[in-house]
Amino acid sequence: MITQNSDKPVNTLPDEWTMVLRPKRSLLDINLRELWLYRDLITMFVKRDFVSKFKQTILGPLWFIIQPLLTTIMFTIIFGNIAGISTNGIPKVLFYMSGIVGWTYFSTCLNDTSQTFIKNAPIFGKVYFPRLALPISVVISNLVSFVIQFLFLCCFLAYFMINGSDVHPNILILWLPFLVLMMAGLGLGFGIIISSLTTKYRDLTNLVTFGVTLWMYATPIIYPLSGIPEKYRLFVIANPMTPVVETFRTALLGVGEINYMHLLYSFGFTIAVIAVGVIIFNKVEKTFMDTV
Repeated sequence: MITQNSDKPVNTLPDEWTMVLRPKRSLLDINLRELWLYRDLITMFVKRDFVSKFKQTILGPLWFIIQPLLTTIMFTIIFGNIAGISTNGIPKVLFYMSGIVGWTYFSTCLNDTSQTFIKNAPIFGKVYFPRLALPISVVISNLVSFVIQFLFLCCFLAYFMINGSDVHPNILILWLPFLVLMMAGLGLGFGIIISSLTTKYRDLTNLVTFGVTLWMYATPIIYPLSGIPEKYRLFVIANPMTPVVETFRTALLGVGEINYMHLLYSFGFTIAVIAVGVIIFNKVEKTFMDTV
């Protein structure tokens, strides 16, 4: 039984608060410590995204391998055999698959994060957690599928090397973690920008998939950069994914063009788009529940 002295009121409030919620004062206010404290929640979101993709499917995670394989076969037949687009002497399967694996990770991150606010509005309206936790979890969950597809690509690479194909993985392969971070950063940055804008302009939802497909054709996925006429090359190089894809392919296959200034441009572009995305995201998250 609990007793209390009538002369001294019981203090029911804790002496120290474990968490204080305050409005963000700066548009660039990113509380990395708070994101770290919510790492368990991010892990749960990663598991949720991974499981929900192939829930109630017959082949399950095998789709991680089937999708790039079927796309590679289609590209090989249409662009390699029918259209006769050069691959600079690289086996067509390796050329297309190396581009597809990198591009798929970027495009999936962009498409999935672009629906952050719309898909998760019910959760946002019920409980507090750092809103950036959701797009970050999307990037991490897609990294799992990228690793599976990359290992699948390595199996093809080993097969062609054993059979004497002129492909040579080189020291640039040490750059792969950096390149993957750039893919993730570009996908995250553009994704949260689009996600923020779709809270007010729903038309963007219908344009994202179409726009990403067009973007792929402006990236050297189905053709080598060296095959671009000089008058169009600047347009392709201005695409921040071009140096990333070219370096990724050259690191694995040993054939391609590496320009460190172009790669530095892509890195700067990645930092800029993430900064702009965070600014817009922080601005929209204050009022998006009124518009979603």
